[in-house]
Amino acid sequence: MNTPTTPPNKPTGPILELPPGVEPEYVNLARIAHSLSDIVIDFAHLLPGEARAKIRSRVVMTPLSAKLLLRALTENIARYEAAYGEINIPVNSSLADNLFRPFQQPPDPPKE
Repeated sequence: MNTPTTPPNKPTGPILELPPGVEPEYVNLARIAHSLSDIVIDFAHLLPGEARAKIRSRVVMTPLSAKLLLRALTENIARYEAAYGEINIPVNSSLADNLFRPFQQPPDPPKE
């Protein structure tokens, strides 16, 4: 006689609670610094044509946590690209040059 077995419960991780009033922040710039014991990531929003960016959030984590975050981001970007296609990074200059170069006015229309 076979006894049905139930599969072991899969760990689900912690339950995350979002406090009331927490709003998402749009950021397009991250500055990363580190010490022996911490990785610090400042997330900011840089407006076109502005020289200063307002820091919206500062995250401090251990190097181990930062490496695990890197792994999680890598896995999620791979899933995103599998679903929506490859994210193309501009070539012929640095990523920072393409994302954060000063605002440039569009060229004037051709004169007749």
